[in-house]
Amino acid sequence: MALLDIRQRIGYLFIAVTIGHIILISAQVNTNRGIPILEAVTFGVFAEVQRAASSAIGGMQTSWTDYVALQQVRTENEQLQKEISQIRVGLQQERALAQRSRTLEQLLDLRTQAVDLTTVAANVIAGGASPDFRTITVDKGTADGLRPDMAVIAPAGVVGRIITPSARAAKVQLLIDRNAAAGALVERSRAQGVAEGSGGDLRLNYVSGTADIQVGDTVVTSGIDGIYPKGFVIGQIQSVQRGAGVFDTIVLRPAVDFSSIEAVLVVTTAPVAVDEEAAPQ
Repeated sequence: MALLDIRQRIGYLFIAVTIGHIILISAQVNTNRGIPILEAVTFGVFAEVQRAASSAIGGMQTSWTDYVALQQVRTENEQLQKEISQIRVGLQQERALAQRSRTLEQLLDLRTQAVDLTTVAANVIAGGASPDFRTITVDKGTADGLRPDMAVIAPAGVVGRIITPSARAAKVQLLIDRNAAAGALVERSRAQGVAEGSGGDLRLNYVSGTADIQVGDTVVTSGIDGIYPKGFVIGQIQSVQRGAGVFDTIVLRPAVDFSSIEAVLVVTTAPVAVDEEAAPQ
């Protein structure tokens, strides 16, 4: 066992001596350029080590730079998303304000046209929940001069009448309510009738069987009811069904979109009643 250890030590010593001898020879022998072989080999080895280390460090720096840049881009994207959301909200607000301005401009034009009428502008603040009784609530009441049976109009035409006013609000019965009615006049032929609500649309009733009625005719208020001023648009004739010498059903398309009313005018001037018999037929 001891003999084996001695042989191993001798082998190791021989290898060490051989390597040392090679190193000494390399230190003494020069290359073609006059540089010792040992120095050239050592420089080459260390150069490769330095190259590997530099590549590793450069890769780490690049990765870190990319990571920092990615985080910055992500932060910028989040900020841009917030700004885009704010811009979209602002656009919606501006669109709503523009629509509101158009509505108010239309009401102003209507008030200018109705020079003989005194009106009060009001905003719609609620709608009726029942499909059978069609009503809305406006933000003006008796404190503003509103009274029952005052006509309510919009730029498109007739809306309805005040039925229940309070001090600061009032309930308006829409013309399409099944209990609502208004004296009506076919603008083209001057044929008279009564526009009555059915809960969802309008019907023109009590029209003479010999009257000149056509689909598309405009129907306006006649003023004979003492509520609605004469000449305001109610709607257009949508369909006509004739019976034996009489009109069975005349359906009107309302001029007002009752589902999107935002602002109205309440006519506080009492309309002048028109004599139905004296009115042109």
